Amino acid sequence: MLRSGGFLLAVLVVGVILTGAYVWTSMDTELNVTADGQIYEVLPGATINGISANLAREQILSGSPVAFRLYARATASKGHIKAGEYRLVPGMTGRTLLSLFRSGKVVRHEITFVEGWTVRQWRQRLAAEPQVQQTLDGVQDNALMSQLGKDDMSPEGQFFPDTYQYTRGETDVSILARAHRRMIEVLEIEWARGTRNPVLASPYQALILASIVEKESGYEPDLPRIASVFLNRLSRNMRLQSDPTVIYGIDEFDGNLTRSDLARANDYNTYTVRGLPPTPICNPGLASIRATLNPEPSGFLYFVARGNGTSEFSETLEDHNAAVTRFQKAGRVENYQSAPATQKNDQKNR
Repeated sequence: MLRSGGFLLAVLVVGVILTGAYVWTSMDTELNVTADGQIYEVLPGATINGISANLAREQILSGSPVAFRLYARATASKGHIKAGEYRLVPGMTGRTLLSLFRSGKVVRHEITFVEGWTVRQWRQRLAAEPQVQQTLDGVQDNALMSQLGKDDMSPEGQFFPDTYQYTRGETDVSILARAHRRMIEVLEIEWARGTRNPVLASPYQALILASIVEKESGYEPDLPRIASVFLNRLSRNMRLQSDPTVIYGIDEFDGNLTRSDLARANDYNTYTVRGLPPTPICNPGLASIRATLNPEPSGFLYFVARGNGTSEFSETLEDHNAAVTRFQKAGRVENYQSAPATQKNDQKNR
């Protein structure tokens, strides 16, 4: 009986050794991954049995799914598998794949919001992102900020343009919340650093003016001078007469700004209303915020687009009218004789 027991023990030991060698070899076998890599998603609540079976079904796992399960259980002390998207690359083995699943180093997607976009454009961009969990469908703009805990605030201008990383399943509100916190942070820093004009009574007023500066020019070196024009006009109680503000107040702008549009009164028509509009007209970038809070000292009250992306600045209406005649078509001169600027390039008009 002792001999029989010893034999069985020997068989068991050999079996364990062979099984271990089999599992080890299987886990060191390279995965079947496309040359440029691929994404694999571990769903929330997925079990090791389900993951191994799915890897085998998708022919990603070259080794045995049984070996994958056995190795995962034998090394359970190294951590749990975490849900998310993972990037698989050539050369990975079952062992490195399991380590990746335990690391939680999931794929991070990127979404970019351009300077000068409106809240409507931000929402359209988010809605087009398939990896983002959509929670704002049917939520009106005026109710958007309540989702961020800011009930009495217009959402326009409240989000800092930048590229944001996110993981699959993150909500649209979560991304907007990060962009909002970033805008608050940037505005506070720049407000504290700036050599701002006394006509701006608060960071929010600076944000409103920065949004107008943003929409007036895509040529960054001109921004501090454009800011000075509007600040000079505010200090003299002159109307800002900015086309982008008028455009913002038109619900469905068709791309053609007319004389009747300039004459039609609304809260955003700075041809008819003095001072700043009630809210920003877009989400301005850092350059426009800095330009607004650090304007170029000048006596300029007018500017007009030269047609090459830059602007011509003038201190008097006479000089401005001459510049308009020089740089604008004759048919448009009359419309802009008393205005500080013409429309910005089409890329940032809307």
